[in-house]
Amino acid sequence: MFCRCENRFGAEPNELVCPVCLGYPGTLPVINQHAVDLATRLALALGCVVERRSVFARKNYFYPDLPKGYQISQYDEPLAEGGSVPLPTGGNVRLHRIHLEEDAGKLLHEVPGGGPLPGRSLVDFNRCGVPLVEIVTEPEIRSPEDAQACLQTLHQILLYTGASDGNMEEGSLRCDANLSLRPAGSDALGTKTEVKNLNSFRHVARALGYERERQLHILAAGGRVEQETRSFEPASGVTRSLRSKEEAHDYRYFPEPDLRPLVLTEGRIERQAELLPELPWVKSARFRNAYGLRAEEAALLSGSASLAAYYERAVAAHPTGAKSIANWVMTEILRELKQQDVQLIAPERLAAIVALVDSGELSTTAAKDVLSEAWGSEESPDQIVDRLGLRQVRDDRQLEAWADAAVAANGKAAAAYRDGRKQALGYLVGQVMKASRGTAEPQAAREILRRKLA
Repeated sequence: MFCRCENRFGAEPNELVCPVCLGYPGTLPVINQHAVDLATRLALALGCVVERRSVFARKNYFYPDLPKGYQISQYDEPLAEGGSVPLPTGGNVRLHRIHLEEDAGKLLHEVPGGGPLPGRSLVDFNRCGVPLVEIVTEPEIRSPEDAQACLQTLHQILLYTGASDGNMEEGSLRCDANLSLRPAGSDALGTKTEVKNLNSFRHVARALGYERERQLHILAAGGRVEQETRSFEPASGVTRSLRSKEEAHDYRYFPEPDLRPLVLTEGRIERQAELLPELPWVKSARFRNAYGLRAEEAALLSGSASLAAYYERAVAAHPTGAKSIANWVMTEILRELKQQDVQLIAPERLAAIVALVDSGELSTTAAKDVLSEAWGSEESPDQIVDRLGLRQVRDDRQLEAWADAAVAANGKAAAAYRDGRKQALGYLVGQVMKASRGTAEPQAAREILRRKLA
């Protein structure tokens, strides 16, 4: 955030460090312009008011992974205020503020590569100074499930705006979850506890669920909830006390003397507004209106910017097949991607396969075979269809020949149909499909059989 060190996960411990982020005497911080632009873009996406003037402050505390003995953050004059995160179930979670700061290092309680460190910890300073944007919600999330949904929507927005890669396993997105209870009918919030550094959506919901029950148990027994910071243990599903929670005055905030106030021009903010993409909930609504998709289909396809772009490229190549393409993307394409690490088939090639199905030239079953071949081939879908002999036969003379053979070989089924057992027709269609090795056009074969049996 304030030096030129690379921000990269997975480097050797203490490799990505310099005198500035390690807090050596005589060094001076310089604000990362790109980080400010990304934070501004994110704030605009969330509907925040971006302040023309904000101030960096020193947040003073001692911890082994904080080499300067303070963190450069923002306090009473943050980058942005207000805004909200929309929930998939409806409604919004209002935001209190968004501010910029630098990250601290990381304590290691095991030797890298495995092995205990009894009574000792190691410190990796690579993460020191990494740009952070802290997003603080108002205390109005009502359930662990809504907290998880809020974070998942926020994750989408981070990816859409390019503000972060959103990789929770690598620490690109972390959550500090605060929870407090209040008596029914009361407006006064009780004492809060904080669960620190949760790094998965599911862990957030589980930790808050446990913490809610823990506080309920304490209060029901007449006890008093202590304000503290706690950690979450995924294996056991419980939270444990780390330290008492500091108040704002404990950090002795004061303006960072080595940095002037951050002033954003109107033009700079407008440039970031122009770079805003169509946001996921807006895209989802457009997919419903433009392509006739159901709400859950539109939400899935707009879940990531890359998937949404893929879908729309395919629709552009086969405009009348928007619904069919949606089904293929949500089933065959996503399933293939989950099963193996493969290069995505070009959306235009998928559209060509769907168009063959929609035109009746290819059965759905055969189309799946064509798609499977197309993943690793440069052949066009038409060439694959012809090579595999999968194009559906719609020639009446050939269909009639197969139908005559099916009726002649299955007299009982034919008699059953004439006696009013309509399901027998499906059996005879199956025999035609078997004889044609799946290339007969099913609806045409059904009509020809119905006519013959009449």
